[in-house]
Amino acid sequence: MNENGNGNESRGRGRYAALSVRDLAAAVEHVAPRDSGRWEAREPAPGALGVPARVSRGRARQLWMVVGMWDRALQRDGFPAAARRSAAGLFTEPVLARFWELARAGELRALAPERGRAPQPPPATLRIVRDCLRILAALVRPGDRAVRLPSVAQPELKAPVRARSLAAVYRGLADLAGQGPLEGGGTTLSYEDRTRLLAMVAIVLAAAPRSGELAALRLSDLAPEERAVAVRRRQQKAPPNRAAEIAGLAQVHPSAVRAVLWGRPDRLSGHARERVAAARTVLPPAPDIEWYRLGEGARVAVRSWLRVRELLLAQSPLRGGQPGLWVTLVPTRTGPPGITLRPQGLTQAYARGMAALNLVMAGQHGWEPMPGRLEQLRRAVTAEPLDPSAARSWQPPPA
Repeated sequence: MNENGNGNESRGRGRYAALSVRDLAAAVEHVAPRDSGRWEAREPAPGALGVPARVSRGRARQLWMVVGMWDRALQRDGFPAAARRSAAGLFTEPVLARFWELARAGELRALAPERGRAPQPPPATLRIVRDCLRILAALVRPGDRAVRLPSVAQPELKAPVRARSLAAVYRGLADLAGQGPLEGGGTTLSYEDRTRLLAMVAIVLAAAPRSGELAALRLSDLAPEERAVAVRRRQQKAPPNRAAEIAGLAQVHPSAVRAVLWGRPDRLSGHARERVAAARTVLPPAPDIEWYRLGEGARVAVRSWLRVRELLLAQSPLRGGQPGLWVTLVPTRTGPPGITLRPQGLTQAYARGMAALNLVMAGQHGWEPMPGRLEQLRRAVTAEPLDPSAARSWQPPPA
């Protein structure tokens, strides 16, 4: 397996200096193969309560990220020789403690200039690393419950936008989209930028997608005449969002369900864990795709963006079009305008738009400054998906 994911497993193992990391990579190859031709045949990975489940592509990338972190960690001092000889030796308490010390300090990032650039990575990143360590430990030390993983504090969620502000933010963006060039306070928004932002917010207010789900939207996810939008829910995140349903079936508090779903079942009694596990088997899986109706204002906003998008692609040197609903407006490191917008670019565009809206609306009666995080807007929205029978005529796109 080379850097591009091509080749056989033995070549992939040769990329790492320590035998323990090579063996760890070999174990990951079974549950998250880098060869796309082997992806559908991947083996299940140990899940919460020992229930096996096949990892998503996102989780696969995270697992390989942590393998790389182990490779960089063992190039540092402070590890016993056993940690370099055996993959199981990576998950002893002193070895994990040293690994976590380096990870929290930002010393295990892939790019050397980024190492140590901040006191520590954000809690969300550390939680991902910890979750991956749990999976990796189960792969190389199956059945060993003595592995003690580091703990990561759950940060308090930032307050969402107040419900009464949702209509105001949409009206403000609609006015902003119709104005001339906007420049002030270090923020510049073109007409195309404002049109795209209004369409994004319109879909968020209708369907409450996460930033990754919003960025993943394709043209084929719009129903005829833009009457509805199909959102592919990220199954990696879906189970925790169903904590209340599982708790109702198991007759436990939702916090107990979240403890299981987030890999901390040791906090519960054996009886409670059994009830949660039983409820999870009874509850039908969340649908991969959910349809949400778009109101008249949202349809107008989306159509305006589609016209802008069409002009952008017509002027672009790219050929064959782009499947993504959202595309870049200016040249970026990835290429000319018209390339499918990535999640990071989407969140940056949203933050830039909210800064501009706050600038324009500052001082107006009743206006409350909007946060620059899309998540705070999304969590203020209560979106109900359409009944599958109502959306059947729209032929949901394949997952």
